[in-house]
Amino acid sequence: MTSPQHCAACKDGEPLGFDFVMAFQPIVDMGARRVWGYEALVRGTNGEGAFAVLSRVTDDNRYRFDQMCRVKAITAASELFRDPHLQLSINFMPNAVYEPAACIRTSLATAKQVGFARERIAFEFTEDERLDVSHVNRIIAEYKRLGFTVALDDFGSGYNGLGLLADFRPDTIKIDMHLVRGIDTSPTRQAIVRGILGIARELDISVTAEGVETEAELTVLMAAGITKFQGYLFAKPAIGQLPAVPYLDRAAAGERLIA
Repeated sequence: MTSPQHCAACKDGEPLGFDFVMAFQPIVDMGARRVWGYEALVRGTNGEGAFAVLSRVTDDNRYRFDQMCRVKAITAASELFRDPHLQLSINFMPNAVYEPAACIRTSLATAKQVGFARERIAFEFTEDERLDVSHVNRIIAEYKRLGFTVALDDFGSGYNGLGLLADFRPDTIKIDMHLVRGIDTSPTRQAIVRGILGIARELDISVTAEGVETEAELTVLMAAGITKFQGYLFAKPAIGQLPAVPYLDRAAAGERLIA
């Protein structure tokens, strides 16, 4: 999968052609009633959503964009994360990784330069891309060897979720918001999530629920056994800063939330 063209672009520092910034959204551990970490999300320099940025990514600049995302996320996290236990989740594009050991060097160098431990970094990928199984397995194996964790994002959003789980054995799966939305009134969604959790327990894979917007959704998901969550119930992404999490603040103040 090594591409001389893209390796040369990395070496020569060819410019991306557009800029972007990082926003951060908390991942909350309701078992411990604390912020577990943050996912770094791309935004336009004027606050545009992720689509406005991602729509400018092409086959020619995909590698440079992926590398710049990692550098920006790690650098910003080193400046914003005061708690040394906070974890950082970074989205990456498997099809932008041409040779796992070579393409991770910039991430390693950045983490070392800013003093951010690699064990605090998780790389997330989705089932949206057309994935070469053997290539992605090489990436995962290399990342785990180096001390990173790997998450399968948007699990349940496509047709290949269970197949990818069998092929890749990530450390974490993040249940897609489509399965979370309205789960409190949907026995079908509840049954599917229970099934996912059963499989995850058998495979020793941790689970995070994404897109949680209501306390009713949270109640059902917690009752099913999930403890880590992400969504607007807790905080929207904030550009260049770590957003407050009023839901946890109320819990710390003694307000009764969920038993």
